[in-house]
Amino acid sequence: MTQKVLLNSKEVNIILHRLACQLIEKHLDFKDTILIGIQPRGTFLAERLKEVLEKEYDTPKIKLGYLDITFFRDDFRRTEKPLEANKTNINFIVENKKVIFIDDVLYTGRSIRAALTAIQSFGRPSGIELLTLIDRRFSRDLPIQPDYRGRQVDAINDEKVKVSWKENDGEDAVYLVTN
Repeated sequence: MTQKVLLNSKEVNIILHRLACQLIEKHLDFKDTILIGIQPRGTFLAERLKEVLEKEYDTPKIKLGYLDITFFRDDFRRTEKPLEANKTNINFIVENKKVIFIDDVLYTGRSIRAALTAIQSFGRPSGIELLTLIDRRFSRDLPIQPDYRGRQVDAINDEKVKVSWKENDGEDAVYLVTN
């Protein structure tokens, strides 16, 4: 197995700030906008973006929730091992709000399709956008594209993109892993 660094800590930080600025440009004060981190890995990016927006760009009271999509996936019955669901934590109304789904890697699009179905349990948003740190653009099974992307990566065949967060993995970095 080989690992190539796609983004180091400094580059991840620069991208976080760029994404935060793009969000401010479109959503201004966030009074009608909600950030939803897709469990499990999108939550790290969502928390980090909320922190950057509030502390460095003085955008107060951003609503952040976490959405578990485990049982909304179209492949959840195809595994032989028991599924481990994460906790959904959305303690506010999504009805008529702008929802921004946040995930670390956009790969086939199936997680986002599941999130689109799952969020309906909480009401009908006025609009939904997608923010991803990494967009694996040549791997899509569904016609889903991000509205905000940190970086596009052209990973092929058995290559995987691994995102590490210092809160979980001890460092901020993105790797291209080949088996």
